[in-house]
Amino acid sequence: MSQFYLYALTGMTLFGLGVYALMVYAHLIRKILAINIMGSGIFLFLVAVAQRGLGVMPDPVPHAMVLTGIVVAVSATALMLRLVTCIHCKTGRTSLPEDGRE
Repeated sequence: MSQFYLYALTGMTLFGLGVYALMVYAHLIRKILAINIMGSGIFLFLVAVAQRGLGVMPDPVPHAMVLTGIVVAVSATALMLRLVTCIHCKTGRTSLPEDGRE
């Protein structure tokens, strides 16, 4: 198995696990972690796509996109964690209400 397939398969697996966790868990911190795992899978897939072939330099554009994406992901995670702390301070819970009546 070549490195491209290994990285691409691992990235798709991480993305799938993140989608599963996002749908299954109600706890907001776990949802944030699931979104971060999905992002890591996308980053890994983009690094795999950057490889052109043996002996050829990889494409620098996907690598630049991954670096920019990491910065954006850290900022978005900080914002999401702040929103969870605000929800926890107002409601005393770290999960959203199921039916919206609470």
